[in-house]
This record gives sequence, C-alpha cells and structure tokens, in this order.
Amino acid sequence: MSTRAAHLTALSRAELTLFLRSKSNLFNVLVVPVLIVMGSTTIMERFELGDAGLALGQVMISTTAGIVLIMALYAPLIGVYVLRREEHVLKRLRTGEVEDLIVLAGPAVPMALAAVFQFALIATAVSVIAGLGIPAAPHLVVLGIVLGTLLTTAAAAVSTAAARTAESAQGVSTIGFLLLLLTSGTLIPLEVLPDALGDVLRFFPLTPVIELVRTGWTGQDAGVIDSLARILTLLAWTTVAAWGALRRFRWEPRV
Repeated sequence: MSTRAAHLTALSRAELTLFLRSKSNLFNVLVVPVLIVMGSTTIMERFELGDAGLALGQVMISTTAGIVLIMALYAPLIGVYVLRREEHVLKRLRTGEVEDLIVLAGPAVPMALAAVFQFALIATAVSVIAGLGIPAAPHLVVLGIVLGTLLTTAAAAVSTAAARTAESAQGVSTIGFLLLLLTSGTLIPLEVLPDALGDVLRFFPLTPVIELVRTGWTGQDAGVIDSLARILTLLAWTTVAAWGALRRFRWEPRV
C-alpha cells in the first residue's frame, strides 16, 4: 500500500505541476464552471420552480454539483488522458512498477480536488445568499460528490476510446458533457419535465448525484429507501463505466 500511495502521490504532484503551468487549463477548470453556474441562474428563473415545490437556491446548489463535475473534471480529463496517450506517457508508465489504476488516477486527482473545492466554495456562497443554511444531511452531500467524482473519472476514461487524437478529444468531451448536462437535471430540473420523462431520467448516470446533493442540503425526500436507491444507481453506473474503461481504454496512440 505504501508503494501505491507513493506512486499516486508522485504522479498527482507531477500532474498538478503541469496543470498549474497551463493558463488555459486553469481558466477552463477554475473559471468556466463558475461562469456557467452564473449563467444557468437565468435559465432556472424561466422555469416554474415554485409550482414544482422547488426554490432557486436549492436548485442552484445541485446544479453547481453537476456543472463542476462535468466541466472541471469529466471534460478536461478526457483531453489529458488522450494527450498523455499520444505522448506515449501512459505506455512508458505501464512498463515500470506503476499499476494501471494508479496511472489513470494520477491525472484525475488534481482535477478532482479542484472540482470538490469549487463545489464547496460555490455551494457555500449560494447557501449564504439564498439563506439555506448548512446541509440538513451532509453525509448525503458528501456521498453524492465523492461517488460523482468516481463516476465522472471513469466516464472520462471510457470516453477516450472514441477520441483518436488530442484534437478530436474536444469533440468527444463536448458530446459527453452535453449529454450529461441535459439528462441529469443539472440544467433542467426533472420536476418541471413530464412525469414519465422525469422518471426515466432519474436512472441516468449523473442524476443520482444531483438528487443526493439537493436532498442532502435541503432535507427533502431524504428517506432511507430513496437515498439508497440513488446510491445503488450511482454505484451501478460507476461499475459499468469502470468496466468499460478497463476493456476499452487505449494505452497507446491509435493508428
């Protein structure tokens, strides 16, 4: 375990150094999600949230979780994985003592930490402005963010199978983040959709994260059965994504 921890620490530190040197990465990961969260407020105000039993503040906190995980972790991580593959970095690391899981986790750690920090900062600001107070069930918020981080990391790894080059990775990530944004309740609350459509979308990959975070912050619909169903759905999708990554992830440049 100490060897694995040492390898992960070394790789994460190296990736963090590269991350901090790139102004475009810093802007895309730290600034763009904040701008999108601010812009999504205008979108949410167009919905009849009150009729759906929702308040703008509580919706914006769960929306923040989805946007940060997608824009600060999923999308940029695809580009990093593909770039490291094209540069033969992944191949060289595999020839040493570093395990495959550690090789994949190394680039994800700095972005995951940035995403968690961003969510905590934005959610706290929204909570103060909206007068929501502290989370009613903080364990559900933590579970949602942690499991969501694992899911989006695995989803980024499996998405790289569709990207032949670093240039095409941007197109793949765009398709992926649009699908995740539009099917999870991040930009369009499921409560304002037709019941049948909303019930179906509740079983989509990122939806349980949104619902766990909102439930954990507000205390609404925090029943054990409902929460357990969301956690199991999230675990199932994470397992599928991890299995797909193990089978489809390419360690060498595609010809």
